[in-house]
Amino acid sequence: MLDLRQCLERGLPVVKRPYDDLAERIGAHHDQVLQQMQQWQEQGLFRRVGLVLNHRALGFVANAMLVLDVPDALVDEVGTRLGRAPRVNLCYQRPRRLPLWRYNLFCMVHGRERDEVTAHIRAVLEQQQLSDLPHHLLFSTCAYKQCGGRFAPPPSQVWAHG
Repeated sequence: MLDLRQCLERGLPVVKRPYDDLAERIGAHHDQVLQQMQQWQEQGLFRRVGLVLNHRALGFVANAMLVLDVPDALVDEVGTRLGRAPRVNLCYQRPRRLPLWRYNLFCMVHGRERDEVTAHIRAVLEQQQLSDLPHHLLFSTCAYKQCGGRFAPPPSQVWAHG
């Protein structure tokens, strides 16, 4: 069912019966598609099927990455709290790159106006009692690419042995 993985990575077709469409594309029955997806979910290959919006096309052009320097012993707890905060779309830990980059926790917030995003992030930091942590707000200036994860090898990829 490698072809199904490749189709799913490109997204569900925007049709009335997307699983029938996927089944037709790969030469399977829609019950087989649903059964395979259920199996992959049970195996932990994916947790959910969701929708990815083009936030810029919807007017969300003030997009900011909040970077924080969180003590290592607190990063899981702080990350969990910030990840649950309203309008925090992504929250993840990354390694520091000392001596130039001290930040280890990253939170993405989208908004329509830069001042509104700045005020919201300031309020979240105050509500979570995190204002004293070293942090910086980075606004994006352009978008080059946005897509979901790609895990299936492309159909044209040939594996050389030897």
